[in-house]
Amino acid sequence: MSLRRRLLTVVGIFGAGALAVLLWAPTVGSTPISLARAFDTAQPWADNVDAQIFFVARLPRVLAGALIGATLAAAGVVLQALMRNPLATPFTLGVSAGAALGAMLAIALRLDVGALGVSSVPIASFLGSLAAIAIVYGLASSQKRGLSTNVLLLAGVTLNSFFSALILFVQYLADFAESFRAVRWLMGDLDVGGYGPIVAATPFIVAAFVVFAMLPRALNLLTMGEDMAATRGVEVARTQRWAFFSASLATGAAVSLGGPVGFIGIVVPHLVRLMVGSDHRVVLPAATLFGAAFLVLCDLVARTAMAPIEIPVGIITALIGGPFFLWLLVRQA
Repeated sequence: MSLRRRLLTVVGIFGAGALAVLLWAPTVGSTPISLARAFDTAQPWADNVDAQIFFVARLPRVLAGALIGATLAAAGVVLQALMRNPLATPFTLGVSAGAALGAMLAIALRLDVGALGVSSVPIASFLGSLAAIAIVYGLASSQKRGLSTNVLLLAGVTLNSFFSALILFVQYLADFAESFRAVRWLMGDLDVGGYGPIVAATPFIVAAFVVFAMLPRALNLLTMGEDMAATRGVEVARTQRWAFFSASLATGAAVSLGGPVGFIGIVVPHLVRLMVGSDHRVVLPAATLFGAAFLVLCDLVARTAMAPIEIPVGIITALIGGPFFLWLLVRQA
């Protein structure tokens, strides 16, 4: 089968599955609703309870889950190729910890400054992720010999630990209400409260995906080694920078929207590779679509498993991703 036909087949199958999940998920919850009634324009909005539940309460959450899942899955694919490490995740480089620290500071300091309908917490979270990106990149490129992936990984792990300590310190100083709010955010939560945060995060994610679309061939060669990639015409240093910045920007935007939802960036890429192979020209779009559907389904479990209580979606992804990660460790040993 030719690459184009294979790509169209994979995208068609995964795309249809993702679309089905996106349409079905908002209809499921503690109050069942009908899609037909939700889209019934003949009924006044004020009297159409199904439409209000669908468009106001559930659709923003489903769209946020799809956007975050797709973003973290794609970023995981890119970073695993960049690091040539199948256990690399979007949170490896300290971006998530920087975003979490920014959000913690906004919560602890009770910052109420927002913009364009977006509260201070996602804004501070995104700024924290940008600070982490700048620090890690500065350390990894300090030798002026391109971007060292070894230093990148070590700097990210170290920064994760350092920021985690600062997060605990800020949480210790905060009062009970602030600490509780911060803990809930750190668990990962898709209750975005409207379309504003989604609209604010989308331009950064779209910009990252534009770069992702140009990377698959170079990523295929990078996985075979930098020397091999260079002999095949890849500008290794430039590709590494674009991969690092795009994946980090995407991760920062996703975390600012829904908190640090873990394991998506490692579970989804590996599941997709088991299904479609290792060619990044196929893996990247497939992982994007599968990641969107996967996180929406995880959030559906979070919303319904103990209804009317809602479990933070990060708990569900961790319960799935933890054993999967251990299986990967054993498989790689």
